[in-house]
Parts: sequence; structure tokens; C-alpha cells
Amino acid sequence: MDDPQIHGTIEKLVAEEHELWQRESGGGASDDDRRRLEQVKVSLDQCWDLLRQRRALRAAGRNPEAAEPRGPEVVERYEQ
Repeated sequence: MDDPQIHGTIEKLVAEEHELWQRESGGGASDDDRRRLEQVKVSLDQCWDLLRQRRALRAAGRNPEAAEPRGPEVVERYEQ
């Protein structure tokens, strides 16, 4: 996945996240919506991590294609 594809995926996930948050704040979210919201959050973290890896590799003069998606068990343990 290249940078524009990652950005496109992030945009789609953010739009879905906003829709799910609107349902939640309006009191109309189902349990499935809440589960999906958690999945979207993890997917966003994974996309941002992949994009950061690619940028770091590029800055180091290496091939950004060497970046690989990391699992939820990795990206969800980052401290912000």
C-alpha cells in the first residue's frame, strides 16, 4: 500500500468513525456500532503507524515499501 492509498483508507475510516460517534452521541448506537467503532479505532492506529514507518524509512534513505502493517497488539500498546 502506498502513501495515497493509506491516506484514502484513513479518510474513509475517519468518515465512518464520525458517523458512528454521531449515532453514539445521539443515543442510537447499537452494540454492533460500538464494536465497529473499536475496530475502526484500531484500524486507524494501524494506518497511521504504517504511514509513520514509511516516512521514517524514506527519511533514512531506505525503501518505504519495506514498511509492514503491525498488529493491534503492537499499535494499541503505544503511549501517546
